[in-house]
Amino acid sequence: MSCEIWRDRIEAYADGEIPDQELAGLEEHLRTCRECSAAALARMQMKRASRAAGMRFTPSAEFRQRVQMSIAPKRRRLAFWASPALAIAAALVLVVTVSALVIMRHSAREQAMAQLLDMHVAALASANPVDVVSSDRHTVKPWFQGKLPFTFNLPELQGSNYTLLGGRLVYFRGKPGAQLIYDLRKHEFSVFIVPDGGSSGLSDEKENGFSVESWNAVGLRYVILSDAGATDVHALGDLVRGAQH
Repeated sequence: MSCEIWRDRIEAYADGEIPDQELAGLEEHLRTCRECSAAALARMQMKRASRAAGMRFTPSAEFRQRVQMSIAPKRRRLAFWASPALAIAAALVLVVTVSALVIMRHSAREQAMAQLLDMHVAALASANPVDVVSSDRHTVKPWFQGKLPFTFNLPELQGSNYTLLGGRLVYFRGKPGAQLIYDLRKHEFSVFIVPDGGSSGLSDEKENGFSVESWNAVGLRYVILSDAGATDVHALGDLVRGAQH
């Protein structure tokens, strides 16, 4: 298909709504077309910005009054609950508050994943996807020394079908991290290694057509992204996990 036809599918792709029968073809096109890859990246960034803007909320005077009443002295609280209408309103406020917290947690996870997806797509769309180009782990690992506040090991790939293409310095949530890029049967894999900073809320599930695997170890968060299948992502994850022992 031509770029014009694929470009019409980019919005559905960014929203995770593209039919499965078209997904593989579009992703193959994105790996070879910088213009369409840039358009897909821009659409994902706009979606993330829209979600962030939608989370801005200023409580009304009525809402603040209800909160103040809920923390008033005991006698006042008894009078408050004596009014069925106010009791129902308070229950609704509680439901809305809890729902907002759930949405905020979900939004934080989405924003974190969107940032990693953006970096993965941007690297593959770039003419220079890595800062250090080498298939030798003994070359790539020392390159990061002095650039990161932590260290990590790269797996030995002898006997596997994976190939290390290189690595690049990235910033995730304002902190420096590493992005390693691997290849398997013309599928690229990004292995992100970043400071964990507590629970990141990332989970292992399909994201916009990409397979994801995430885990934390010794204060670091490891995330693997690829358009390959979950089995291949997990196999690379086992290699990376084994190298850290």
